[in-house]
Amino acid sequence: MTRTSALRIAVATEALKLRRARVVLVTSVMLVVGIAVLSGSMLLAAAREDPRTAAKLGTLVEPGGWVGYLAAAGQITAVAGLLGFGVALAWSFGREFTDGTVSGLFALPVSRSTIAAAKLLVHLGWVLVISVALAAALLVTGFAFGLGAFDATAAPLLGRQVVVAALTGLLAVPAGWAATLGRGPLAGIAVLVGIIVVAQVAAIGGLGAWFPFAAVGLWAASPDTGFFTDVGPAQLALTVPVALAFAALTLDAWQRLQLDR
Repeated sequence: MTRTSALRIAVATEALKLRRARVVLVTSVMLVVGIAVLSGSMLLAAAREDPRTAAKLGTLVEPGGWVGYLAAAGQITAVAGLLGFGVALAWSFGREFTDGTVSGLFALPVSRSTIAAAKLLVHLGWVLVISVALAAALLVTGFAFGLGAFDATAAPLLGRQVVVAALTGLLAVPAGWAATLGRGPLAGIAVLVGIIVVAQVAAIGGLGAWFPFAAVGLWAASPDTGFFTDVGPAQLALTVPVALAFAALTLDAWQRLQLDR
């Protein structure tokens, strides 16, 4: 069996697991419907014109409209997306240990690193689908909650929303590595929570633009109608090598995997 055919079989198998997994189904609904509904409910709060509420809602009040709505939705996505995508990836890797199926993987003609690569590729495909679906759901919610005709000046923010969701999916890769080392999903989720906390500290300390896990959120939260804001392409590009580095660590961990520890 060639590596290409082995990878193709592994991808088909992992895709089937993902489609049948309740964890992934619930996570998908929460990411698409949950973020859209939460963003819409914030629009209702902004419409109350309460000064105290307005101070907390930021871009939903100023500049408001589609621009403020999409900026707020992007900020929610940067945090909720990282957690949601990470939970699904931690489950994908960690369930092999908690369900006791990892021992059977040693008997397969497909290498364990190939199986891990397939999990990551399927995760990437799922992330792209969810990113586009979420953008569509936000559009529907915006119309439903009375934002009116779509403002053409907000178009770059809609494109930014898709990229923000996709980047958070890439940044969730450490969850797979941690779930492998910790031999269960909880280790991956714990690492994600730690990353979110560190990202918040980095953002408060003024270092967030150069810390990939915080930079995406800062970029998403800007109401600037240009595609790039005070967080530039060079800073956002750091997301890719970070994701690739953790992907390589995950593949190596699976290649070295042993049953006795």
